[in-house]
Amino acid sequence: MEIIVYGTINSVALALYALGFAMVYGVSRLPNFAHGALYVLSGFIVWSLINTLGLNYLLSIAVAMLATGAIGAMLYQFVLIRVRGMEISEIIASYAMGLAILEGLRWGGFKGLTYTLPPFISGSTMIAGIPVDYQRLCVVVLGAAVVLVLWLFTHHTRIGLALRGMAQDERAAMMLGIDSDWMAVVAMGIGSMLAALAAVLLLPLGNIVVESGYNVLILAIAVCIVGGLGSWMGAVLAAFLIGFAQILTVVYLGTHFQMVVALLAIIVTLIIKPSGIFGRQKEV
Repeated sequence: MEIIVYGTINSVALALYALGFAMVYGVSRLPNFAHGALYVLSGFIVWSLINTLGLNYLLSIAVAMLATGAIGAMLYQFVLIRVRGMEISEIIASYAMGLAILEGLRWGGFKGLTYTLPPFISGSTMIAGIPVDYQRLCVVVLGAAVVLVLWLFTHHTRIGLALRGMAQDERAAMMLGIDSDWMAVVAMGIGSMLAALAAVLLLPLGNIVVESGYNVLILAIAVCIVGGLGSWMGAVLAAFLIGFAQILTVVYLGTHFQMVVALLAIIVTLIIKPSGIFGRQKEV
């Protein structure tokens, strides 16, 4: 039961890490390597608004999500649009911006283990004899709600349908009058907001540290590669596969092998099925 309970929690956390990355790549075919940096940046924005300006927690979360979304959209509008379609340049440019954000935070004094966010609800409960704190339950419930809302948004709104159209066939969507660059800006903004939402849900479980940006990026890439780059539902399924594999590794081998599982998942997928579970990339 412990493996089932904490495997589910870990899987939902991985899905939250990866959904923003998967959305941006699915719509614009742009690998946003600044994803982990935006995750950490949003956490520091919330912390700063609460402790420096004294804003309400929920208001701080809303402001941080909007600010992170705006920053992500501006990163595309002013930088990434210049190199779109140049695969290597896209990776270098987005990773360089993410690196600048993370190291800028470190240079600005945001380092150490003194930065934390309060949990939404304090305390814990028992599930099938396993103690689980309420914050982790919030992660599972709100994570499932995010997946549901994202599905409804992409299937029942004009913008969501336009995003799906771009993800399925960019040229056909452009022939129908959909602006490719505008959709990429929207996807980058929403993807950045999803990274911020993941941060405010998961950072209360630990400390806000710059190094977590690199870990989040690796985990998001692993989930998206296993699920299939560009497939949002594939990312959710891959999150559960990797999430339970990590928990089993912790139980039988140790906590320091968790990241090894993610890296092995990338390597094995690229060897056996490079396009991933639901990917549509060509395979030789």
